[in-house]
Amino acid sequence: MRIGVPRERYPGERRVAITPDSALQLQKLGYNCVVETGAGVEAGFSDDSFREVGVTIVDGTDILYEVADIIAKVRPPEPSDFERLSPGKTMISLFYPAQNKHLLEQAKSTGVNVIAMDMVPRISRAQKMDALSSMANIAGYRAVIEAGGNFGRFFTGQVTAAGKVPPAKVLVIGAGVAGLAAIGTATALGAITYAFDVRPEVAEQIESMGAEFVFLDFKDAQQDGAATGGYAAPSSPEFREKQLEKFRELAPQIDIVITTALIPGRAAPKLWLADMVAAMKPGSVIVDLAAERGGNCDLTVADSRVVSNNGVIIVGYTDFPSRMAAQSSTLYSTNIRHMMTDLTPAKDGRLVHNMEDDVIRGATVAFEGAITFPPPPPKIQAIAAQKPKEKSKELSPEDKRARETAVFKTQTRRQGILLALGTALLLVVGAFAPASFMSHFVVFVLACFIGFQVIWNVSHSLHTPLMAVTNAVSGIVILGALLQVGSGNSLVVILAALSVIVATINIVGGFLVTRRMLAMFQKS
Repeated sequence: MRIGVPRERYPGERRVAITPDSALQLQKLGYNCVVETGAGVEAGFSDDSFREVGVTIVDGTDILYEVADIIAKVRPPEPSDFERLSPGKTMISLFYPAQNKHLLEQAKSTGVNVIAMDMVPRISRAQKMDALSSMANIAGYRAVIEAGGNFGRFFTGQVTAAGKVPPAKVLVIGAGVAGLAAIGTATALGAITYAFDVRPEVAEQIESMGAEFVFLDFKDAQQDGAATGGYAAPSSPEFREKQLEKFRELAPQIDIVITTALIPGRAAPKLWLADMVAAMKPGSVIVDLAAERGGNCDLTVADSRVVSNNGVIIVGYTDFPSRMAAQSSTLYSTNIRHMMTDLTPAKDGRLVHNMEDDVIRGATVAFEGAITFPPPPPKIQAIAAQKPKEKSKELSPEDKRARETAVFKTQTRRQGILLALGTALLLVVGAFAPASFMSHFVVFVLACFIGFQVIWNVSHSLHTPLMAVTNAVSGIVILGALLQVGSGNSLVVILAALSVIVATINIVGGFLVTRRMLAMFQKS
């Protein structure tokens, strides 16, 4: 079977669905690849680079659609694309079926099977083919770069001879893939970063990236905030009002706002209203990643950069991934390749459209003349709601004393048993060993007993700091062993030699581990 890749004709689109590297991998699955002339040029992949890996270059979209069994695209197809396809062929692309119902009807009437890369369920097994996450990751990164280009000031704080420069304050609304990428980039650039999401379970992810999670004083804090599939769900009116109240409070102190909030199948929710823009400082920047779906900001204009009356810059570009076309194409083509791997279980170049497979079924929006959108909900949520931790019960003074007494009795009993065993061992050995050996043996047994009790009773979390002490003890062992080497008793000499070897290993290992630990805290 042949996989065809047409040149993208959407205005400003520079990506390509397959790169030379992914074409090589698809050929290993048994497919032949056909690419339209100039399809990858704007992404940095020439026709010659495709030819070098055995890809056939054809001149013209009509020829490509005629010879290919599978069409791989980036942007949703145009109505004219279905007119070129015959029943039974497969289209793989971003599709947005909830917004393109007319395309679904056309796919149904044409009999074309459609796999929407934006409908891949967000479950662990499907991460490798999650095109939305791949593109959102790039968009989140690029949003911060665009914000920096429009901001006109440092992200990080600086102290110079000319004065002190405060760090920028960045608010990221929505902590999905794009939001987390934006948080990571803004934090890396030195900004003080805040983030908000309707799903409280992502707070730990936000804080782990160095940002501060914006909590709402709301009792029912969005119990339904995470819909199935890892996407956000609509908010209740009460929660929305509390959310807008918090944003109005933050607006005067925030320098850069990056909005990423989207709800599947709906227009983007309005979260940054005109009065919030008016409350921001002149020169502040808003980057609206939801501009293509209407925008999260009241003043966003899709594919435009506008300046409000008070000098706030609102960026509403919809082509952030396309502005990094080479990287975007590489990631998207990898998603396509992984999807084709699942569709080709025998690796024989034959597509098997298994509708019993959760991932393939979830991504398929039209199949054999029927519309299969919306898919059944995924069985596993991408981010499961965390169960509240149970608070440990406070012990009464009587319970504490009883517990301490029980622990003391257990330890005393254990130490008594060890002392009894040690005494019996000394008596048995003393009955047969010479007096000169016994003096050394008593020291050896006591050293083992005391050393075991000291080390074993130290908390495991303190073992690494204790390394310095163990090195000191090992040094004493080596000195004592060297003194005993010349005692003349063969058994004592052997034990002393073993002591020197073991203690030396401990000292060298301790210094190496300590050196590695210190290196972790040193800035490169």
